[in-house]
Amino acid sequence: MAEYKLLLPSMGEGVMEATVINWLVNEGDIVKEDDSVVEIATDKVDSDVPTPVSGKIIQILKQKDEVAKIGEAIAILEVDGDNSAPVESQSQEPKSADEVQTDLPQLTEAEIKELDKTQQRFDVATLSGDIYLSPLVKSIVQQENISETELTSIKGSGLEGRITKEDILAFVANRGQAMTPTETTSAAPVQPQTAPAPVAAPVQVSQGDEIIQMDRVRKIIADAMVNSKRISPHVTSFIESDVTNVVRWRAKHKAIFEKREGEKLTFMPIFVRAVVKAIQDFPLINVSVDGDKIIKKKNINIGMATALPDGNLIVPVIKNADQLSLSGLAKAINDLAYRARNKKLRPEDTQGATYTISNVGSFGNLMGTPIIPQPQVAILAIGAIVKKPAVLETKDGDVIAVRQMMFMSHSYDHRVVDGSLGGMFLKHVHDYLQNWDLDTEI
Repeated sequence: MAEYKLLLPSMGEGVMEATVINWLVNEGDIVKEDDSVVEIATDKVDSDVPTPVSGKIIQILKQKDEVAKIGEAIAILEVDGDNSAPVESQSQEPKSADEVQTDLPQLTEAEIKELDKTQQRFDVATLSGDIYLSPLVKSIVQQENISETELTSIKGSGLEGRITKEDILAFVANRGQAMTPTETTSAAPVQPQTAPAPVAAPVQVSQGDEIIQMDRVRKIIADAMVNSKRISPHVTSFIESDVTNVVRWRAKHKAIFEKREGEKLTFMPIFVRAVVKAIQDFPLINVSVDGDKIIKKKNINIGMATALPDGNLIVPVIKNADQLSLSGLAKAINDLAYRARNKKLRPEDTQGATYTISNVGSFGNLMGTPIIPQPQVAILAIGAIVKKPAVLETKDGDVIAVRQMMFMSHSYDHRVVDGSLGGMFLKHVHDYLQNWDLDTEI
């Protein structure tokens, strides 16, 4: 028999670690190849980790709520084979943060003593919401005892000014060469102080109030929403659309489609098709901002805000939506929605969105003002479809008729999307839906 080390696999670009949230097996259990053995959580998504081999779980190395780095062993299995040497996963994984840290420049003892006099060690978990650090950068900050004050002085070169590994390593390398107070006074101009981060007012807890601790996903959502409002000046435009043709077309095709494909036909594929066509008309909606640069995206990847049974939210992504037929969109949407609600999404299923749609109408809401998911620059909220009296223009004059009406709201980043672009984009989505061809094939 031989030992096999089960390593935490790569979870997608930018993901360096994951938290163990539940083991599906116990020590001593027999598992088969491709059996899911542990549930893990990243900043992107929750997912299961399968074992690539069959064997017996002889030791669990990472317990519930512990963090494991990509490529780190999380369990040991006993497998059939030679006893001469342990076996490890046969995949080339990126270096762990500990391995990367061995290449860091080391401070001298004198420099460390001097730093100890002027700064206090802090926990990166207490950083203000304005500073985003990847797990790797956090580990370097911890090791090098970099204060939050020092972090605010580092100009990040990453997306949205984020501090990258290269930025933090460059800071550490030049840290000991900082000017003395005398040199600073005589040679360097006084830098203006940054405004302190806003502090929430204290909350009074009264007798009988229930205190509910946020779970990990809710914390991530909260941080992302606050960060987006800080980064992007939001503007929202509204429009009301007559979607009677869309409702009639779906009613005509949904039973046929379900019988033929074994899939339900919802309104979402139609909304996605209209958004894709509008993006093709106005490609500057499909962009991201990097400092003073606008990154125009080649691919059209549509995020689909999805409510989870636990009340949280996740945004799976329809990749290359412009290359899918209505039937293909319906299947992709149904698949992502099902896997999202059953915790079957892969990390890559939630990455790479270039534009997002939120269907607030599914909760009976008429309209909403959604927050833009960074680093996108716009998001569309679709309201409930409601029968209402509406004025129709006919060859014999205006008449009042009962129509299927729906509000849409388009929130966009006013740094790069002005009212004309944001408004025209929304009007084109409206036109595609209001003039939906009843002879469209599915």
